[in-house]
Amino acid sequence: MSHVHADRPVCEGIGMCETQANEYFQIGDDGVVDVVTSDIPDGDRAYVRAAVESCPVSALRIVD
Repeated sequence: MSHVHADRPVCEGIGMCETQANEYFQIGDDGVVDVVTSDIPDGDRAYVRAAVESCPVSALRIVD
């Protein structure tokens, strides 16, 4: 199973990830992304990858 990781110091809180996959990402009260669910089932991999790739500052990655 893959996992998603957020590099919080890099995050600028733009929220593209949350817009695309709010089951996995949420912008917290501090304006930085929180990973809500880090485990990615195989069936959601493409869905989460699209959200990861939407991050304009590359603060997200999928780890196998």
